[in-house]
Amino acid sequence: MNAAFFIDQLPILRPHFAARVPAGSVVSQIVMEASPFSIAVSSSSSSSSSQSVFRSLSSLSHSSSLICLRKNRCKSHNLKVKSSGKFAVRASFGSDSVVTLLDYGAGNVRSVRNAIRYLGFEIKDVQNPEDILNAKRLIFPGVGAFAPAMDVLNSKGMAEALCTYIENDRPFLGICLGLQLLFESSEENGPVKGLGLIPGVVGRFDSSNGFRVPHIGWNALEISEDSEILDEISNRHVYFVHSYRAMPSDKNKDWISSTCSYGDKFIASVRRGNVHAVQFHPEKSGDVGLSVLRRFLFPKSTVTKKPTEGKASRLAKRVIACLDVRANDQGDLVVTKGDQYDVREQTEENEVRNLGKPVELAGQYYKDGADEVSFLNITGFRDFPLGDLPMLQVLRYTSENVFVPLTVGGGIRDFKDANGRHYSSLEVASEYFRSGADKISIGSDAVYAAEEYLRTGVKTGNSSLEQISKVYGNQAVVVSIDPRRVYLKSPNDVEFKVIRVTNPGPNGEEYAWYQCTVNGGREGRPIGAYELAKAVEELGAGEILLNCIDCDGQGKGFDTDLVKLISDCVSIPVIASSGAGSPHHFSEVFNKTNASAALAAGIFHRKEVPIQSVKEHLLKEGIEVRI
Repeated sequence: MNAAFFIDQLPILRPHFAARVPAGSVVSQIVMEASPFSIAVSSSSSSSSSQSVFRSLSSLSHSSSLICLRKNRCKSHNLKVKSSGKFAVRASFGSDSVVTLLDYGAGNVRSVRNAIRYLGFEIKDVQNPEDILNAKRLIFPGVGAFAPAMDVLNSKGMAEALCTYIENDRPFLGICLGLQLLFESSEENGPVKGLGLIPGVVGRFDSSNGFRVPHIGWNALEISEDSEILDEISNRHVYFVHSYRAMPSDKNKDWISSTCSYGDKFIASVRRGNVHAVQFHPEKSGDVGLSVLRRFLFPKSTVTKKPTEGKASRLAKRVIACLDVRANDQGDLVVTKGDQYDVREQTEENEVRNLGKPVELAGQYYKDGADEVSFLNITGFRDFPLGDLPMLQVLRYTSENVFVPLTVGGGIRDFKDANGRHYSSLEVASEYFRSGADKISIGSDAVYAAEEYLRTGVKTGNSSLEQISKVYGNQAVVVSIDPRRVYLKSPNDVEFKVIRVTNPGPNGEEYAWYQCTVNGGREGRPIGAYELAKAVEELGAGEILLNCIDCDGQGKGFDTDLVKLISDCVSIPVIASSGAGSPHHFSEVFNKTNASAALAAGIFHRKEVPIQSVKEHLLKEGIEVRI
């Protein structure tokens, strides 16, 4: 792929880049595909009076120009990777092989683009309402919050064109928010009026019944007979990530093609004639999801091989592969793994532990059945996250052939460049999303925000956690907690939450609290994991990645005392991390705690325990997983 291809995907930015990006350069490979039309609004993290957090994507040209200016930085991190080129053979270019994509500029739609291209189609971006009306087939991958999306559609004249297109029974596929917007209104930061094509109000899941919100993970569908694009799902799991849903009623029952159970039964997909929309993410549902897109793009095709029948019945527990990525001493970007956060070998050379190449490993874990892949960027660029070309490139290449959720963490915060220009964490996160991330993980910055919130009781709206969750939704924001166990003789020794531990401390201590750390575990903070978890949930976190420094790299199992403490105190999903050494450790943490997922790194990298072995063990233990 050359620079011309990427610049053609950037109608707004094309004039800016045309004279700056040499064909075939490394920079041309990492330029973000921007939305073809601007979204409203400016943001300012330095002013509490600024309530608008969407900025015009046309201003992305400025931050993206930094990529050009900093291109030499990429040379110091030799990311030796190239696009796999494993896309399906594409149809000859013509109207029959073109999909019109309505991308309004919020969140990660790169995976949808990659899936469409993987299936052999070209993409035409919507530039104006006429493009909608003239589309032969239209996909609307809505991401983010309901109100900003409707603002964009209305301000650009897209809403009326979209209604006309759908009312004329033209081929349409809405994804996630692209389904919700079809309804009359939403309670999300509202009420907010929708397109009004389907009767009903989109409301928030009820977490009072013990179900965690957001609804994140792989769940089962109840499919009606005439679903068409769902014909090849065959009772297998699909991936959901949302906090709001539409409910079935007598008024909309003729639209419903499938439902899903999560607390209550909600609408998972709709269909009327050539119009389809799904609440789940087919582009993130692996081969099953690709079959949904294929059935939409090839509506007259027949199933040549009956897909394997699954046994999906409810929300599955997730098994996540984590890749700690950093530059080694030679400047190569590698996957490494720490022993209590120390990633260097205990040898005379003291070199960085090298366990493989990030893109290759991510691709292998996808094939092996990982439900998600998480990248933790521990290499640096802390002074200039937007200049981290290698990590952006890793995301871009990984998302080309990995169709499960990708999370990235490391360096997501406000910062100033060498010229004193301020960049918000929202801008940093946006670059990651546009490069292929589905969720971003915030660590140290979330700790500082929580400390300030607990001290003042005020939600300023200026923290990275608050800014990003407001624009992209809390389901896109993970907070990574890095606590260290501190043993106590008495539960009254500290002001923080104390528990009685299962295994006594080195001096027989029966109690402990979990002190949070920042900067890769190097600095302890005056806040406990319990207090931090509750605070970040209130500030807008949608999920917690719960590490434990004491267990990291030990292979003796997760800290179930810690996981139970945190998963019992919040209503958002909790991912257990640190300490996995065998399949039994996964079933143990799921049986003893309310963890929604469990993450491992070293045992997968070193091929000690295959992902499939973990899932087979969990099935034998009666724990539902995606197969």
